[in-house]
Amino acid sequence: MEFFELVRIHTIGYRLQEVKVNFGYDLKVAAPEVSIEAKHGEILSIPRWVAEVLSTEKLVEVQDTDMIVALKQAVVKENVQGDFDLSTSEPDFYIKMNSFMQRLPQQDRDKVESMLNSLIRKRQGKIIRLADSSKMTTELAKKLTIEERALFDYIHSKSAEFKKLTIGERK
Repeated sequence: MEFFELVRIHTIGYRLQEVKVNFGYDLKVAAPEVSIEAKHGEILSIPRWVAEVLSTEKLVEVQDTDMIVALKQAVVKENVQGDFDLSTSEPDFYIKMNSFMQRLPQQDRDKVESMLNSLIRKRQGKIIRLADSSKMTTELAKKLTIEERALFDYIHSKSAEFKKLTIGERK
């Protein structure tokens, strides 16, 4: 499966999960597969994709994990690990971050993106070293996000191909 296709499928799965929202208005929505009836101030769990639409229209406030706090914690955990060990990330961490960042004003988004880029660079460097020198273990797989697993597999396979080309096959 192509990398972008893998991420797209997992993003769809994430958007199908339920999230709590606080309704700012009395609302009644009836559509195929979705039926919502809520009063002003009521808190309900609804599919994330519906919450995104209603939030865009300023009808609800999404009560979601504060991903800025999660990002700061991830940066600290990664820095504590040292140069050759990865901290554990949730499999859908980057999907959640992307969804969160879409809702931010541009100025805030730029700041968060800068912090996220520094985390990505640090983890990517570790993944490249690990993928070049060893196969994926179950312990390592548990620490990686969906995107990072795909990156690891890609680098590992290309590194093995390169070694075959330059050194030759083992007999």
